[in-house]
Amino acid sequence: MTKKMKAAVIDHYKQPMPKLKEVNVPNIRTNDVLVKIVAASINPIDLKTKDGGLKMLLKYEMPMIMGSDFSGVITKVGANVSKYQVGDAIYGRVQKNRIGTFAEYIAVDQGDIALKPDNINFEEAASIPLVGLTSYQALHDIMQIKPGQKVMIQGGSGGIGTIAIQIAKYLGAYVATTTSADNFDLVKSLGADYLIDYRTTDFSTVLSDYDYVFDTRGGKTLEDAFKIVKPGGKVVSIAGLPNQRFGKEYGVPLWKQLAFGLATHKLTKLEKQTGASYTFLFMKPSGAQLDILGQLIETETIKPIIDRVVPFTEIEKALTYSKSGRAKGKIILQMTNDSENEVRK
Repeated sequence: MTKKMKAAVIDHYKQPMPKLKEVNVPNIRTNDVLVKIVAASINPIDLKTKDGGLKMLLKYEMPMIMGSDFSGVITKVGANVSKYQVGDAIYGRVQKNRIGTFAEYIAVDQGDIALKPDNINFEEAASIPLVGLTSYQALHDIMQIKPGQKVMIQGGSGGIGTIAIQIAKYLGAYVATTTSADNFDLVKSLGADYLIDYRTTDFSTVLSDYDYVFDTRGGKTLEDAFKIVKPGGKVVSIAGLPNQRFGKEYGVPLWKQLAFGLATHKLTKLEKQTGASYTFLFMKPSGAQLDILGQLIETETIKPIIDRVVPFTEIEKALTYSKSGRAKGKIILQMTNDSENEVRK
């Protein structure tokens, strides 16, 4: 008999909230592991995906299980898996065409996971993959920050911001960030050097000559980033729109490349006017980079920041809170109650 599991499922785009349903436990491929999920992380991209906001890049078949990153314990390994074994505590971010971490089990490629750092629990581990990989790829891979360079990070108290500040400081940057004054103590404790209360101050009027801007807001905030970045600098966004250059790099059809170009013509104009470059970041899962982040966690160079842990049965409450934009750090779904049994390690 096929084994069943509980999962948060949507049947169509723009469904108000997912429904908890009984579905089949996924089968694994030869390079996969099957993971019993202990905790999963809620990210803005989950809501954007649910509402069809990524259809130009990814179109999912329905019904669809939500969720992108997780922590848990391996219960089965594929024939070609050699690095991991049953019982290993791991964390990861699944490929974008294999999402579904708001469930009791997930099948995931061995290349997209890493062993859980020993000094954090499963909830803390689940908070890291998406925001950690996104921040590392923006700050280390694209910007290639050198000690002494200046970076502006939007939304310092959010899920991305709290990790991005710590990684930027690890790389030696001088960090400015926006948040509300209520969160100044938090972002300062993470290493932020220059704090801006976005409710009272326009960052583009007080900052100048920055090497990099990491945009998490999009819209006018993204456009204003070009006012503070120096010629030769870089603006990296996870909230803006993909441009034609992104389309070419990802090999999307020509009509999509042209559509991207039309949608981002204003940003292209700003690139030419300022001599800075714009990159839309579409994060790539990477077990190897999770290993690097795990080392930084184990040496306490970076630490997870969690706003709250919510039982899986209360997912609607957790998603509603995420949509409010008030979270300080990450919102975590606790997927299992087997906290003191074989699931914990």
